[in-house]
Amino acid sequence: MDVILLQRVAKLGQMGEVVSVKDGYARNFLLPTGKALRASDANVKSFEARKAQLEADNLETKKEAEAFAARLDGQQFIVIRSASDAGALYGSVTPRDAADAASAEGFALDRKQVKLSKPIKELGLHTVHVTLHPEVEVDIALNVARSKEEAELQASGKSIQELAAEQ
Repeated sequence: MDVILLQRVAKLGQMGEVVSVKDGYARNFLLPTGKALRASDANVKSFEARKAQLEADNLETKKEAEAFAARLDGQQFIVIRSASDAGALYGSVTPRDAADAASAEGFALDRKQVKLSKPIKELGLHTVHVTLHPEVEVDIALNVARSKEEAELQASGKSIQELAAEQ
């Protein structure tokens, strides 16, 4: 199925491009979320008439995302979890946990914006990618610890395994 992209879609194309995608991807994701229109003659004419407005809206949301990214970039958030003496968590830290930790500090994040490269299953400092806009990404740090005191020690550069070895 051919569709016209109404916004940039990662690994697919830029706004205004006509791309060919599988029918299910178009019907179940692109069309319901408003990211694309079917590439019919009427929709192409409609898109050309609205193109300037869509580009202006996209530019405005990108500017807002960049301003938010400037405040969020490099921030460190503490996530308290129970773990074994060796530092292995009894569960894992999910994107929802990262978004909740950021929201508790006053940054409005949705769990869908947080991208984990791999599951977080141990104590320590972890880098997490946050996608605020299709063209704006930042990195934040999650400090996963058993208590606030351990989090402060980890933030100063010591690891839990080193502290356990000293004792």
